[in-house]
Order: sequence, then C-alpha cells, then structure tokens
Amino acid sequence: MLEEHVMLQFLRKFDEYPFLVKMDGKEYLIGEGDPTFTVQFNKEISLSDLATSTSLALGEAYMNHDLEVEGDLYNALDHFLGQMGKFSADHNALKKLIHTSTAKKNQQKEVSSHYDIGNDFYKLWLDETLSYSCGYFLHEDDTLYQAQVNKVDYILQKLCLKEGMTLLDIGCGWGFLLIEAAKKYKIKGTGITLSQEQYRECQTRIKKEGLEDYLTVELMDYRDLPKSHLTFDRVVSVGMVEHVGRENYQIFLHCVSQIMKPGGLFLLHFISALKEYPGDPWIKKYIFPGGVVPSLREMISGMAEEQFHTMDVENLRLHYNRTLLCWRKNYLEHLDTVRSMFDEKFVRMWHLYLAACAATFHNGIIDLHQILMTKGINNELPMVRWY
Repeated sequence: MLEEHVMLQFLRKFDEYPFLVKMDGKEYLIGEGDPTFTVQFNKEISLSDLATSTSLALGEAYMNHDLEVEGDLYNALDHFLGQMGKFSADHNALKKLIHTSTAKKNQQKEVSSHYDIGNDFYKLWLDETLSYSCGYFLHEDDTLYQAQVNKVDYILQKLCLKEGMTLLDIGCGWGFLLIEAAKKYKIKGTGITLSQEQYRECQTRIKKEGLEDYLTVELMDYRDLPKSHLTFDRVVSVGMVEHVGRENYQIFLHCVSQIMKPGGLFLLHFISALKEYPGDPWIKKYIFPGGVVPSLREMISGMAEEQFHTMDVENLRLHYNRTLLCWRKNYLEHLDTVRSMFDEKFVRMWHLYLAACAATFHNGIIDLHQILMTKGINNELPMVRWY
C-alpha cells in the first residue's frame, strides 16, 4: 500500500488534464474535473523505475500488460504527453542507453534493427509508395497515398530540377522519391541506405520501372560520400539525419558539402525539436536505437560553417500528426497479420510508438522541418518561391 501511495504521489504532478487511475479495485482521480482517460494498473511500478525514466517505466508497463488504457490510446497519450516536461530521466543511470556509439558499424546495426524488420511488415501499414516519412496533405480529403505523392512532388519542386541533373538521396528508403524524380524530370539519381531490406526493394522497384539507366542505389554510409568522387547538382535527405547523432551533425553537413556542385540545392527534411535534447529513453531502447532529434537552430548553425545559404524553412508538424494517425489506423486494421509475425509485446510496442509519436507532434514536443539551402551563392533561382 505504501508503494501504491508513492506511485500515486508521483502521478499527481501530471494534473493538467484530469485522468482516472484504477488499482486494486480502487479509483483515484488525478487533477480536477471529469477524467479525460482512464489507466488501469495491473501491477505496481516502483518509484525508482519512474524516477529513472518515466517514459521507460510506463512504456514497458504498457508493453507487458501491467498497464492498460481504457478507451482510445491516442486520445489518452494526446492529453498525457503534453506534459512530458514533467517526466523524470536520470541521464547518468541511462548513459549507455542514451549515448550509444556513432561508429559506422554500430550505426549500421542500429539502422538495421528498425528498418530491416521486414518489408512485408511495413507494407501492411504504409501506403503503396512505401514512404516512411511525413506526408503533405494539400487537401482535407487527401488519402495517405495522395499525401505521400504530394510530399515527394513538393520536395522535387523545391529542388528546381531540370532534365539531366544529378540527384543524390541520402537515406533513400524504398526509392519512391528517386523513381518519381527520374520519371518526371529525367534526372540521373543515386540513392544510399544502410538497410539491406530497403536496398533490395529499391533495386527491384528501379528494375520494374525500367529506370536502370537513370537510377542506382548503394549500401553506403554518408561518411563515405567524399571518397566516392561523385558530385551532384541536387541533394535531398528525408528523415535520415535523426540517425546521425549530435556529435556528427557537422560531419554529415561537411560530407554533403563535399559532393555538391557550387550553387547546388540541398533539401533537408527532418524531425526537429525546439531545443537540444538527448532523446527519449523508451524510444531509444525499443524503436530507434541511437536516434537523436536535432534542434532547428543547431542544424542551421552547422549549415553556416559549410557555406550553406538558407533559402527557406517550413514546418510540417501537423502533417506528421495526421500521417501517423493514418499509419496507426492501417496498423490496427492489420493486427491479426502483425500477431502472426510478432509476439504480443511487439504488437503493443508498435501501437504505442505510432500513437505516442502522433501525440508528440500534436502537442508540439517535436516538429518536422524542411530546410532548403544552396551550396554557396546561387543567383539563378527565381526570386520568389517558385514552388
């Protein structure tokens, strides 16, 4: 009973939105007013675990059925995660988890742990383009597929592509952006990735589209780009720099600068934060090992050191909230298939990941930015936003 009392005292600081806690047949109201959601604790969580990492303790409790949310998980998280500033995290105790090696071999392993789960799994809940990044909802009734087509089209317009140009996609995923660029603009494109599954699928799709003369894909670390002796008119990177690590942001930007032609355009699309933060322990342990969300200001500061001139910055935060809600809907519609592929702990973990990310974007805990920049000065571009 003492442990129960201590846990309740810990939870009482999250009182911005009232919620109901159920334990041992009793109910406790946190905050004032009608509860916005209800949490059933089937097992007590120790105060030491909550103090070491609130997100890790609650996340693992949900994965293990020690914690149940009555009603809609996203709705509960949307109310609760807006108070993440009150979460506890002992960075000394979590040092090995939060600060992993940025060596090539370890980062390849970390990327593989997420993206090589299996293409069949991702095909269950992504759209036909296999785009695993923020869509762009131009119209209220846009489907997820249309939003992803819109996003890629928007990026390609921002890059001001012309026939015969060379384009590099760093972290090319399953290749949809490169394929669209080759089909619409007849560019010569190269994609690099560390994921074996994405590499194989990308090659298959290029051959299926008959674009072997236009596109190539390589298993390559971005740090090996300068010694490739390749140069590009345009560079794009969508949702990759989050895997680089804070100490490597400048190295990443330097490597991009080294392979860009003077006056070239670089579009960086990435999850961002208002301030520098080492990362969420639960996400780092179970979803994105080694992942770090850059702040917008540190990325722009690093760009200046490489003579990148900022042309435009755009925030697509709410587009990512909607994208994640679409993914979550698709995921829930295929739960039986997911259960045939993975255990229940994974099933609950992935649902929590999609719902929690949607909630964090909705609450402005993280943003999604696109930065368009030129390598040195480019006076040939239109003076107004041509896209």
